Amino acid sequence: MSTTPKIERVKPGAGLPGGEISIEGSGFGSRNHTRPQVQFGTSEANVMLAAENFLVAAVPEGATGGAVRVLMGNIESAPFPIALGTLIADNLHPVGNPAVDADGNVFITFSGQRGQKVPVSLYRVTPNHAVKPFITELMNPTGLAVGNDGYLFVSCRHEGTIHRISPDGRSMQWIEGMGTATGIAFDRAGNLYVGDRSGTIFKIGPDREIFVFATLEPSLAAYHLAFSPSGELFVTGPTTSSFERVYRISPAGEVSVFFRGLGRPQGLAFDRQGNLYVAASLAGKRGIVRLTPQAEPELVVGGSNIVGLALLPTRRAMITTNNALYNLDWEVEGLPLNG
Repeated sequence: MSTTPKIERVKPGAGLPGGEISIEGSGFGSRNHTRPQVQFGTSEANVMLAAENFLVAAVPEGATGGAVRVLMGNIESAPFPIALGTLIADNLHPVGNPAVDADGNVFITFSGQRGQKVPVSLYRVTPNHAVKPFITELMNPTGLAVGNDGYLFVSCRHEGTIHRISPDGRSMQWIEGMGTATGIAFDRAGNLYVGDRSGTIFKIGPDREIFVFATLEPSLAAYHLAFSPSGELFVTGPTTSSFERVYRISPAGEVSVFFRGLGRPQGLAFDRQGNLYVAASLAGKRGIVRLTPQAEPELVVGGSNIVGLALLPTRRAMITTNNALYNLDWEVEGLPLNG
């Protein structure tokens, strides 16, 4: 008599296509030439490792629903809950976090290669997931942030400029001379911070007065910026190291290392409890890593090619890969939105 497979734990508890998910339980061992199968929703996954009490499977493309099952021939486990990302738009080119305004519109770039002029440089995704061209004239849009006035700010790394865009799509150059401008973020007072990947974090006041706020090690790719609920600036910037740092910068511009040990950390965001979420790899597994206020790491979303995320107060995450935007209904509550 065959043993019914049973799932006891799934780690991480959320995934995007390509993400590796570990499944712990019992009754997974091959018997009578029957090997375990794993289904996310109704989509069959590639099983990468199989043992009696342990499986590793990759989330397949197109997986939907909120459950995973293990099948041994015609016997299947009870469904076990897992949060799966849903594809909203592809054929894009994000290089960091998306931005979300107070109305729930999501802004996402088609950044292009350095110096490449693309037909549409910025898209707006409405709350009902309609994807619409928004801005056409920007060169290499990189970082996105929504100000307290509801305007979208965009850095352009090729020209070192920051552009201010009205909700109806009127764009103006707001500042120049920002070097290789990458990640941007607003503090609660309305100051904009810009990461020049050659090593400078600029602070720009609402009156457009520019200060050098902090200096860091140059990044090969980009700086990514996010403010904690307590008002500290956190920064990632991939270098040649495989044991990367997350920096914490005080309101006075004092730089310290908050955590070290991530692989190619990119976009980052905070939840209401002060936990930091970073698109990165941890111990060789790629996805989104949560760092507690005490800097304790855990991979909480499995996924490949993730470059950024936005956490919404409605317990939803908007996640960008290097070519797509996903929606993830999740237990994590984001900070209030600007605008």
